[in-house]
Amino acid sequence: METEKDFTYTAHTGCVNTPDNSLESIDSGIMFNAQIVEIDLNFSEKGEPLLSHNKPKGGEITLENAFMRISSYENLKVNIDVKNRRYLEKVPLLAKKYGILDRIFFTGIEPEAADEVRTACPNIPFYLNIDVLSAEEHNEEYLLSLVKIVKDKKAIGINFNKENASKELVDIFHKNNLLVSIWTVDKDEDIYRILSYMPDNITTRRPDKLNEIKNKNFLNL
Repeated sequence: METEKDFTYTAHTGCVNTPDNSLESIDSGIMFNAQIVEIDLNFSEKGEPLLSHNKPKGGEITLENAFMRISSYENLKVNIDVKNRRYLEKVPLLAKKYGILDRIFFTGIEPEAADEVRTACPNIPFYLNIDVLSAEEHNEEYLLSLVKIVKDKKAIGINFNKENASKELVDIFHKNNLLVSIWTVDKDEDIYRILSYMPDNITTRRPDKLNEIKNKNFLNL
């Protein structure tokens, strides 16, 4: 089974049964050779960046602590899934402090939020999160309309749910020099199906499974 030359897999926050948005989750992703780890970004009422999927209730890991941990892993990239954009301009300042500004990117950005994100963080690339139609509806006209949205919003690619993935979508995005990231791919049958489409990245809670596949030489990673 072939993959894209620069194929990566992202360790979803909470991977391999670790707590979501924890330092343990970051370490677990690294343990299983994920090239990227995912964290959820939120903010306290006072604007402190925190790791949290929902509105913070107290006791969350700070983004600064996460960046400090990540900075100790050379070349590790970070998918910051944006759940709250209110104080987004603080993110590049912290990333620069820990020397990882060139290793972070955003997901969770819907088309209507793209302009705001580019203004707040002009040096941080982002994928657009788009609700893609089912694979049976992936005709050329529709797929080119998705390409246009992503290009118009100056995103690096598309990030979407595995249920609606297709080889046709991946191919047309690659022809237009755009990236394809697919989430969240955990089951064996889904891993093999999605990998056969040759996307640029898949996000998984089971980096251990992907690492096992890699070690069996099923993939040219």
